[in-house]
Amino acid sequence: MTNPETTPVTSIDPRTGKDVETVTRESTTEEVRQACRAAADAAPALARLGRLWRADLLQACADALEKDREELVRLADRETALGPQRLNGELTRTTYQFQTFAEEIREGAYLEAVVDRPGQTPAGPRPDLRRMLVPLGPVAVFGASNFPFAFSVPGGDTASALAAGCPVVVKAHPAHPATSQRTFEALTGAARAVGAPEGLLGLVHGLESGRALVLAPEIRAAAFTGSTRAGRALWDLACSRPDPIPFYGELGSLDPLVVTPAAAAARGEQIAEGLFGSFTLGAGQFCTKPGLVLLPGDQAGSALVDRLAQAVRTHPAQTLLTEGIKAAYTSAELPGRLVAEGPADEEGWSVPARLLQARLAELTPDGLDECFGPLTLVATYDDEEELLRFIEELPASLTASLFSESDESGLRGRLAERLLARTGRLVHDGFPTGVAVSAAMQHGGPWPATTNALHTSVGATSLRRFLRPVSWQNAPADLLPDELRDEPEHPVARRES
Repeated sequence: MTNPETTPVTSIDPRTGKDVETVTRESTTEEVRQACRAAADAAPALARLGRLWRADLLQACADALEKDREELVRLADRETALGPQRLNGELTRTTYQFQTFAEEIREGAYLEAVVDRPGQTPAGPRPDLRRMLVPLGPVAVFGASNFPFAFSVPGGDTASALAAGCPVVVKAHPAHPATSQRTFEALTGAARAVGAPEGLLGLVHGLESGRALVLAPEIRAAAFTGSTRAGRALWDLACSRPDPIPFYGELGSLDPLVVTPAAAAARGEQIAEGLFGSFTLGAGQFCTKPGLVLLPGDQAGSALVDRLAQAVRTHPAQTLLTEGIKAAYTSAELPGRLVAEGPADEEGWSVPARLLQARLAELTPDGLDECFGPLTLVATYDDEEELLRFIEELPASLTASLFSESDESGLRGRLAERLLARTGRLVHDGFPTGVAVSAAMQHGGPWPATTNALHTSVGATSLRRFLRPVSWQNAPADLLPDELRDEPEHPVARRES
């Protein structure tokens, strides 16, 4: 086993595969514990500062990231090869997340405040009861490889936990340690500037630090984005604690895309163009990439496949995020036959785009796995009943997409019903890559898409993961939270009886 006190954390350029700089060293178990204890010490002070102060904190974090935009994008591009255009857009999304949560907690409806005053009910006399959501406590956040901003140190998990009133300790992803360090410095600088308690934010590095974080007694919940294997191992660890904690894991996802016969005939060329752009976007390293495409095995379906194959054969090689992702992509034993492959480039961690094809009858639904990278599997079905049976056995995903025509109302309804049971977001006549930061967004789904289908990791309700309900019974007014008092200083929307 390596010694974290001497193990360097190195920043690598994926375009060349070469080390660029040593950013820091891996965190020791004791350093992880110190960060967790500091977070626990910060929690009471954070609670006393109140939600309106937290809104100002979130705005300050957004401003700090924006101020350092040029250097952050430069670093992230060097560590991920995702390109300045994509990364600028992602950073804008990240600052918007902070601003959106600031607005949400100022408004206060997220608290779900309820006041039931004393009275007689059919069930007997009722005491004075007042209920709302309160912070869980320190939260562990695991940065993702494919989103160095939006799902990493300054990402939605961090922003929603802070909005909920929880200190955060982040485990940096080794794919972009310099970006992680720089964004952490921007956030902690903003926090100090507005008078945040020490320990509000912590950052640790190294594989073992992730295990130590989940096991730290001060940590009250964990949020993870990554592989099913790693997520399941950490989830099991969270459940094995003497005091099990919620583990919100966003894991693997096939994200099936279904095209009906009429849709393939009516707009096959348009679908092929959009589908190709979707599964190669970001070198196919999106959790919402359509990894399985279900097409009719007729002439229109064959023409759609031919258009996809033509696009794949001329698509330049793309650079993946890590050496491990490249190894998994190039060695994956996937079903179907290779029908098209783009030009290769041996420099760094680049790979060619690929298109695979199989007949639906040749596939086993529960044997299909997500494969990160610019590829998709096309499976052709012979009839509607075969397609419907297959969908019923598919593993659940974050998204499912359906292209259909209005004159297929019967088939469209049956497909939508079956897909809805297997996903958290059903996309009609569109592509799943791209997740809007919106109150109505659901970014989650049944296992194995996530470890908890009741929650989302994107949108206003994502902060619900880090809150728990508490009731105050016959409490003196001075011991009630402001939001539950008869005459609150800062009123919120609440239900009263």
